[in-house]
Amino acid sequence: MTSAGSGLTVWQSCALSLLVFTGASQFALVGALAAGGNPLTAAAGAFFLGVRNAFYGLRLSQVLALPRAVRPLAAQWVIDETAAVSLAQPGRRAARIGFTVTGVSLYVLWNLTTLLGALGAEAIGDTDAWGLDAAGPAVFLALLAPMLRTGTERVVAGLAVVLGLGLLPVVPAGVPVLVAALAAPAVLYLKGRRRDEERA
Repeated sequence: MTSAGSGLTVWQSCALSLLVFTGASQFALVGALAAGGNPLTAAAGAFFLGVRNAFYGLRLSQVLALPRAVRPLAAQWVIDETAAVSLAQPGRRAARIGFTVTGVSLYVLWNLTTLLGALGAEAIGDTDAWGLDAAGPAVFLALLAPMLRTGTERVVAGLAVVLGLGLLPVVPAGVPVLVAALAAPAVLYLKGRRRDEERA
């Protein structure tokens, strides 16, 4: 519904969910497009949010040890949920089952609800009039909040919010997301420097 409200057609919304199976990246992309951002900048922001899945993939490649022919297909399902379920299993067989069941069920349900949401948005017309333009950011925050467990993670998130909101009125749409991505390396650099000073 969020993507349809951002100006994408039903089929564009469905194609986005089929090809970019990671919620945070999808919400970042449609949010930037809805704000009138450049498609390339919007895609770059979505890409950076999806980079974490590559790190999950590195770990899962060791845990699952899938045959080479299957890996490109399995890569589509490397997301937070499949990584969490797979890594929680006691053995390789259980990890593979957990990965497959979680991946298949989430992929089917995600794409089915995307289709239903896009059709619903098309049926009700102007989603902004219903206040549904806030759905994307609200869902994104709901996904992010439980992941902020340590003080460092909270500082990174807070700095990213400050950078994103501070730059929103002065730079093109999509650019604040890219700049906000610098919050993590900046905080980690300062934390490392502070640790070095304490040792000295």
